[in-house]
Amino acid sequence: MRKDDLLARLPPEPPESDLRARIRQATLTSGRKVVVLDDDPTGTQTVHSLPVLTEWTPEALAAAWDEADTTFYVLTNSRRYPLAQARAKNQEIARHLAAVARERGAEPVVVSRSDSTLRGHYPGEVTALRQTLEAELCFGYDGLVIVPFFLEGGRLTAGDVHWVQEGEFLTPAAQTEFARDPTFGYRHSNLRAWVAEKTGGQVPASAVLSVGLADIRQGGPDAVADLLARTRGGRAIVVNAVTYRDVEVFVWGLMQAEGQGQRFLFRTAASFVKVRGGIPDRGLLAFEELSPAGGEVGVGGLTIVGSYVGRTTAQLGQALALAGTLGLELPVAQVLSEGSRRETIDRALRQVEAGLRQGWDVILYTSRELVVPVGMSQLAAAQRVSLALVAVLRGLSVRPAYLIGKGGITSSDLATDGLAVRQAQVLGQIVPGVPVWRLGGESKYPGLPYVVFPGNVGGPDALAQAIRILRREEG
Repeated sequence: MRKDDLLARLPPEPPESDLRARIRQATLTSGRKVVVLDDDPTGTQTVHSLPVLTEWTPEALAAAWDEADTTFYVLTNSRRYPLAQARAKNQEIARHLAAVARERGAEPVVVSRSDSTLRGHYPGEVTALRQTLEAELCFGYDGLVIVPFFLEGGRLTAGDVHWVQEGEFLTPAAQTEFARDPTFGYRHSNLRAWVAEKTGGQVPASAVLSVGLADIRQGGPDAVADLLARTRGGRAIVVNAVTYRDVEVFVWGLMQAEGQGQRFLFRTAASFVKVRGGIPDRGLLAFEELSPAGGEVGVGGLTIVGSYVGRTTAQLGQALALAGTLGLELPVAQVLSEGSRRETIDRALRQVEAGLRQGWDVILYTSRELVVPVGMSQLAAAQRVSLALVAVLRGLSVRPAYLIGKGGITSSDLATDGLAVRQAQVLGQIVPGVPVWRLGGESKYPGLPYVVFPGNVGGPDALAQAIRILRREEG
């Protein structure tokens, strides 16, 4: 349906208020920190001026806790791994985080950040996180709050149905290409039914609490607090939201419920984090905020594209049409064949390096056909392709003017394995929903602006627009 038709059916939006600032101040006063376990690096797409870790030793977590005003991210990249490994990562982080929290005498606000189009290891990794935190901190969670709302990417929830926006139209999430993901696919757009589906019926739809837009917009924070005060036993709670003000009202009511002794764990998309951390709005980044020091004169920038979704392919086409770009295709079939893998990677490395030194803005992209050899899972095939892209980046002897990683798994692997990033600073967004990190001193390219570009965000020209900004052609 048309977005305007849906919005016209809803109760009036809450009036403007200072709730975001009040949420921030209350969080600062409490001494609690919002700790976001991000299953790929794109979850920083709504925030700015905070640290993101790719390691989770107790020492690293303690340093980030002390550095952050209200919020910091821990990149698990767990969507890349099978469930058993995803669970193990969450358990390990939870143990180390609990130790840091005990030392500081404050409970963490723990958010499991995942995909706004409902892909990821739910409920498995959240269950592992909950069980470990409850055992380590000696309390029980009353509710698991699910908020896939992500305004910047056009993901709205109304009437318990999760919608994906394309232009002026909204499509139920289960009718999009994202729901057909071979690893994380689903059949239901109604979030209560989605919970039942994903839990294999262990949590029936009737047992899921819905916080509706009438509760938020007509009842306000007090009505939200009353609803949440009655939850027990880790009950699943789905939250409807179509604007940031909806989330602000919900969060302020939730904090009232927490003040009465309730405890909650969170499974959300990126917009919730911005509100719960009380992070103020800021404009998009300009070239002056992105320009790094230490680059070689005349060297081009590098974009590496691994995502296969249709939106990425459309964006890739427009980026390749830009003057001054050099497109280099990495044939997936050759990368997955043991007989040709090494030669294919070495050839791509030589071509990328030569293009950069000649001043081209190089775009290295995987061939668009999805090739999965017999006997190999799609997840394993995607990992092998991603590692090939990592090998190219790791082998470069030239520092590009900028770096864009396109796709969640791709951008994460490039950061951790290709660039050896252990900590970075989130600067903000270059286009809506697309974050930029400033790489730490330990990385392959200290100080380089690294654009972490989700596969499923932005219009057809978004990737080309980001490249133009990094060239100082606009913005």
